[in-house]
Amino acid sequence: MSTAHSPRLGPQSQFHGKIVFSKCWLKIKLGCSFLSSLAGRRSWVPIASGRQIVQSPTYIVKANVGTPAQTFLMALDTSNDAAWIPCNGCAGCSSAVFNSAASTTFKTLGCGAPQCKQVPNSICGGGTCTWNTTYGGSSILSNLTQDTIALSTEIVPSYTFGCIQKATGSSVPPQGLLGLGRGPLSFLSQTQNLYKSTFSYCLPSFRTLNFSGTLRLGPAGQPLRIKTTPLLKNPRRSSLYYVNLIGIRVGRRNVDIPATALAFNPATGAGTIFDSGTVFTRLVAPAYNAVRDEFRRRVGNAPVSSLGGFDTCYTGPIVAPTITFMFSGMNLTLPPDNLLIRSTAGSTSCLAMAAAPDNVNSVLNVIANMQQQNHRILFDVPNSRIGVAREPCS
Repeated sequence: MSTAHSPRLGPQSQFHGKIVFSKCWLKIKLGCSFLSSLAGRRSWVPIASGRQIVQSPTYIVKANVGTPAQTFLMALDTSNDAAWIPCNGCAGCSSAVFNSAASTTFKTLGCGAPQCKQVPNSICGGGTCTWNTTYGGSSILSNLTQDTIALSTEIVPSYTFGCIQKATGSSVPPQGLLGLGRGPLSFLSQTQNLYKSTFSYCLPSFRTLNFSGTLRLGPAGQPLRIKTTPLLKNPRRSSLYYVNLIGIRVGRRNVDIPATALAFNPATGAGTIFDSGTVFTRLVAPAYNAVRDEFRRRVGNAPVSSLGGFDTCYTGPIVAPTITFMFSGMNLTLPPDNLLIRSTAGSTSCLAMAAAPDNVNSVLNVIANMQQQNHRILFDVPNSRIGVAREPCS
């Protein structure tokens, strides 16, 4: 996750065993009836773990950009808005770059474009709208541009994104990022007429090598029977998908957590979000400590050690309890596969959660992508709800 006003929620940490951790169409003549027919079609996009495909701890989709299309494996991030792609001439980018000169529909936006006011830290010098952003420990300098983009069969014209000119650091997804947040430059907002601000995904296990997960765009084809919880909105951090977490259970025991550790507070940014761009769940310190201590108690007398960013690790087999996140209107019960991260050799396993970092996100609980794996997560903005249902997709 990365936001315009805060560092990434999931800072990278090294886990020994080679596992690394680290959000009517304009300018074309289409009748409204045609748009309605498109919105009623199923648009399903394959998702894969990027760990071994692009050596990034993100989840990726294939995106066709430009005319003729150039294909990129872009990271999905529900807590980011703008998309960005490495472009030709970029300093510090990978070898997979977008050749803007080869696209007949490519356009650079000037400082007078309304979108220039929607990006953070915009710079206007030679007429081109340029902007700076951060992602994890990396910084990115981009030109604001437009071109066609397609994730499914529907081509979205004049999509606004950042054409990366310079990148520093190792956190930048190598083939770009697609923001699925709630801001004006997000994929959700720019395709509102087509996909009705509704999508869901199933993230496969990070060990899976193929595109077995799915991103479903639009209301058609979404699960009809799914438990949901109200979607909350924080004006101070309006891109994020807040929900009301009311308790956490370890095994069959409700853990004693101060109400202030879970409460939604728009004034401070406190609360709980679902995020596809953070790797493992972060809980504010009082909540994490209580969950961790009860988890250790349930496991029993096995020796506990620390490893990388994790403080509850075991050598040898253990019987792990379930952990249930209780929201208004629904519960999310996680089995061991969503809770334990194991070394390549399989001899060490750790509770894949940690305390929130000591920065602007210290008051934020994040339900991260490892804990979301093999679940269908529904983001239904028009009806202000998030839904979760178990769905194996690995």
